Amino acid sequence: MTVHAHPDDESSKGAGTVAKAHAEGVRTVLVCCTGGEAGDILNPAMDTDEVRARIHDVRMEELAEAAGIIGYDEVVLLGYRDSGMPDSEHNAHPESFAQAPLDEAVERLVRAIREHRPHVLVTYGDEQDRYPHPDHLRVHEISLEAFRAAGDPDRFPDSGAPWQPLKLYYTTFSFARIKAMHERFLALGLESPFDAKWFEGPYTDDKITTRVDVSDYMDVRPAALKAHRTQIDPESPFWFGLPPDEARTVHPWDDYELAHSLVDTELPEDDLFAGVRDRVAR
Repeated sequence: MTVHAHPDDESSKGAGTVAKAHAEGVRTVLVCCTGGEAGDILNPAMDTDEVRARIHDVRMEELAEAAGIIGYDEVVLLGYRDSGMPDSEHNAHPESFAQAPLDEAVERLVRAIREHRPHVLVTYGDEQDRYPHPDHLRVHEISLEAFRAAGDPDRFPDSGAPWQPLKLYYTTFSFARIKAMHERFLALGLESPFDAKWFEGPYTDDKITTRVDVSDYMDVRPAALKAHRTQIDPESPFWFGLPPDEARTVHPWDDYELAHSLVDTELPEDDLFAGVRDRVAR
């Protein structure tokens, strides 16, 4: 089970890992906490009055398409409104994720965990200085609390039978990936979208514990991103500036930090289910 803040986050973070797990027969569930209503329309072709008038529905349609491309077996909507960036009008909306009582949001996620019974939970880490979006920060808060609460029969007793996930991971957008992509742009004589600010940090590569080989699934991420037609410009050099043959070979791993484990595992790992497969097989 992966927990994401907005439609498109599931495509930009760990899409190859989910596609690989799905292909291996693992049941995959996406929890999307908000409807993405406050996200900008970054594709000029989609910036129309008609689209803006039904932006929530459009983003739900995009999410369904992207989830199908990635290989999610089910999408769970936590039901909150996009909070927008700090100090924006969206941030103060009473239905926003940021304004929701913490226990209420945790209980909604606990209910999803108990219903779908994941062995591995993937979410966001606590260090988000590069992109301190209120919804991303709240995703970390509720995921950490729900991981602890889901298996406790005394917590939220009306939200399903207790179920304890065995591992909790944080997604990581590593400096190693940025550096590799930047160098490939330059080697090909292309202008890199990564300016000096991208090299200032902070990055948390030293916390990476798990690197999943997704070399056979490198086309999944760009295909899923393009399904988010309102939020992803198909001409974006950041996402699509490298020729596809080149992009497939640049840092063909998804990086994670193992935050909590209730099974024995040896670090570094190359599999989110290290230690889990044997435990479940027994």
